[in-house]
Amino acid sequence: MTSAREYTNGARGNAGPPQVPSIPLTEESAARIAGDTSIGGLVRDATAHLSTLVRAEVELARAEITSEIKKGVRGSVFFMISLTILLFSLFFLFMTIGYFFYDVFRWPLSVAFGVDFLLMLVVAGIFFLLGYRKVRKIQAPERTLEEARETMATLRHRGEGH
Repeated sequence: MTSAREYTNGARGNAGPPQVPSIPLTEESAARIAGDTSIGGLVRDATAHLSTLVRAEVELARAEITSEIKKGVRGSVFFMISLTILLFSLFFLFMTIGYFFYDVFRWPLSVAFGVDFLLMLVVAGIFFLLGYRKVRKIQAPERTLEEARETMATLRHRGEGH
């Protein structure tokens, strides 16, 4: 299991985990327990401890997600470099295709590179159409929007029924 310290060390040096309130883990004396046995005191303590626990869990999740996003960004830099090199190397591929037409079919150099250019346009057009078809299928997240509307309606009318 990974601790919050490991997730935050990258962002804050070796400062350790973020400072959040914590639930005391010491034994309570019998006199204090007997003095605070009222239901109100117990509910107050339970609410405070639950709130502290939720804040600590949210902070840990935020630190973990931030760390994972940083790893993803660092990894994507290598993909971008690779893609850039690939795009520059395509120039040589298209030059090779043009000279292939020139050598094999004995076309004039201008015709060979013209046909090469037309082939590039056709391939680019095909990929454009494939991308357009995929993008056209994107829809709004209807279930999420409906859940948000229901939650807002519930919160607005929470006190009206009593």
